[in-house]
Amino acid sequence: MNRTQKFALNSITAMICQLVVMVAGMITPRLMISTYGSEVNGLVSSLNQFISYITLVEAGIGGAAIYSLYNPLAEEDHGRISSIVKAARNSYRQAGYIFSAGILALAVVYGVLSQSETLSFWMIFSLALLLGINGCADFFFVSGYRVLLNADQRNFIISVVSIIQTVLRTALICLLAMGKVNVIILYAIVATLVLVKIVMISAYSKKQYPYIDHTAKPDKGAMEKRWDVIYQQILGMVQSGAPTVLATILLSLKTVSVYSVYNMVITGLNGVLGVFISGLSAGFGDLIARREKEKLKKTVSEFEVAYYFILSVVYGLAFVLMMPFVRIYTAGVTDANYILPALSVTIVLNGLLYNIKTPQSMLVISAGMYRETRWRVTIQGAIIIVCGALLGWKFGIVGIMIGSCLSNLYRTVDLLFFTPKYISHNSVARTAFRMLMVFVNIALIVLPTLFIEIQAKNFFEWILVALIFAVYAVAITMLTTLIADRKSFLAVMKRIFRTLLRRR
Repeated sequence: MNRTQKFALNSITAMICQLVVMVAGMITPRLMISTYGSEVNGLVSSLNQFISYITLVEAGIGGAAIYSLYNPLAEEDHGRISSIVKAARNSYRQAGYIFSAGILALAVVYGVLSQSETLSFWMIFSLALLLGINGCADFFFVSGYRVLLNADQRNFIISVVSIIQTVLRTALICLLAMGKVNVIILYAIVATLVLVKIVMISAYSKKQYPYIDHTAKPDKGAMEKRWDVIYQQILGMVQSGAPTVLATILLSLKTVSVYSVYNMVITGLNGVLGVFISGLSAGFGDLIARREKEKLKKTVSEFEVAYYFILSVVYGLAFVLMMPFVRIYTAGVTDANYILPALSVTIVLNGLLYNIKTPQSMLVISAGMYRETRWRVTIQGAIIIVCGALLGWKFGIVGIMIGSCLSNLYRTVDLLFFTPKYISHNSVARTAFRMLMVFVNIALIVLPTLFIEIQAKNFFEWILVALIFAVYAVAITMLTTLIADRKSFLAVMKRIFRTLLRRR
């Protein structure tokens, strides 16, 4: 398969995966809240966020290995591929031991500090261990193969495995929660599904890459960029996880539960957008490795047009439909106030600012320019921590989200100038204009709601409203894109049609 065909397959499977994850993400939190209460749901969300921080012990391994694999995969240098994979597996195994110790420490410390009338030490301790099992499996059995699949643009395998695991996990949680099974037993049973991922990814990788020599001498040089990557990943984790952590420290677990419901929607939307960039980082990395500069410029420009088109539609709909969705989703829940329009606006705006810089930040990863951008992401991390804490103390969860918006706004402006100058060599003004058009498109999509109040009493009515606005959003965005960026948009459409005809 060529790059375009791999991208198409990655996109299709990633789209299905994200739809499954979105549906599962809407089902399970609602069941957890209604069956076990907002405090337990907030506890699980908070624990998952802290566990994601502990995964930083692997930071840099995957990024460094994937970047190092671009050239040997392009040259079909099987010996070097084996050495890099071996080095990655060894590094992941070492990180796995540290991760396991970190999970144990989290279980003890969180259990001691977060006990309440409804949450005992042993309940918190057990949940932390069970939620950490999936990460342990990744470190010891899956991650070495995953970096190879990512570098080879075979993300579709990971998507298929995720679909199967998510469906099974959701079905189990539904059955057990509806049966009011103890929450510890529920997560203990769900944790066994990690075996599905281990068996499927290992089996495929061994079949697809039979030339991998597991006795090869590890290429330690391939991990040289790890320490450049690790800093970026730490700060990236701070950026994404800071709202949950700050809310846990400054506010309450019930507030964390409220935030998690809104963030569930944003996570789903980001997953949808992730469909359209699945495997592209490796594709751009391949172009950079081959020094195909003109092709890179053209491809990046077309990608910006396509991505910003999708971003306009997705986040335009998010501004319109977030509050009606939350009202229906949390109907009947009385142990916490989930109806917060200000949180809806700020969290959607934060998601938009986070994603609008994706074309630029993805190129930084593809080019392996981690060290060159270190101080820039440091400023971004400092803004979310300082502004988020100060504004959160004053204005609660909405203040935390404003701090996150400021952080993402800074990084967007920074990348707007950095990436064209050092990587793509495209026009800064052109990219800035395309970003501006995203906000224009969203304003036009939201405009009718100033005159028409959306009233959806159930999910069926909500879906009908969503479909009507989706047609309107696509029509508006297509019209403005044809007016503002006709040549590049038609080039994107031509590329899509060529790919479809080739596959047919």
